[in-house]
Amino acid sequence: MSTTQANTKIVNEDKPVKHTGSFVNENRKSLLFIAAAVLVLIAIYFIYLKAYAGPREVKAADQMHVAQEFWQQKEWDKAIKGDAGYPGFEKIISEYSNTKAANLAYYYIGIAYLNKGDYGKAIDNLNNYRGDDYMVAAEALGGIGDAYVEQKKYDDAASYYNKAVDKASNSFLSPLYLKKLGLVYEATNDKKSAAEAYNKIKNDYPTSAEAQNIDAYIGRVEAN
Repeated sequence: MSTTQANTKIVNEDKPVKHTGSFVNENRKSLLFIAAAVLVLIAIYFIYLKAYAGPREVKAADQMHVAQEFWQQKEWDKAIKGDAGYPGFEKIISEYSNTKAANLAYYYIGIAYLNKGDYGKAIDNLNNYRGDDYMVAAEALGGIGDAYVEQKKYDDAASYYNKAVDKASNSFLSPLYLKKLGLVYEATNDKKSAAEAYNKIKNDYPTSAEAQNIDAYIGRVEAN
């Protein structure tokens, strides 16, 4: 055996081996403290949900129904500001932040501002919507596109209409936003992209309302 091999063997034999059991025994107090802390945090979280977050969700949803009625009646100012002791969407967002109701209120108030012609506020609020409902999410994106059209910011509008088409991914909203997308492309004299949007309606959503007269739109842009 060489000197190097002998020295290596000695080093390996003399090196203490740490076993998992030894580690647990030596650090038992620390591990118990960490486990207890985790259990306390879990307990606090569930208490928070039951005693604070849950009741806030219920109260916010209950408070919002009058604002929703105003919104459906197109009484935009009352929907935003509230009336007769009931809060509008503005107050729901302020007082019940981080609730599902407040999140949905961003969509409602954004559409209200869009209809009032306050396009900046419409864009800001619709961009704040973070819901899981893909239909509402698609309409929020489409609403932002509408606001940008009104501001004549056609590139931004096209971007959001494309997002709305992808988010909706259904035969009701997708052809609607494809048609708006085609009109935006026409406004920027991009006839090729407009034709692609219109042809997508014809080919992918042939039974949609938008498809019924889409040949006229296709003919118009392809003729030019």
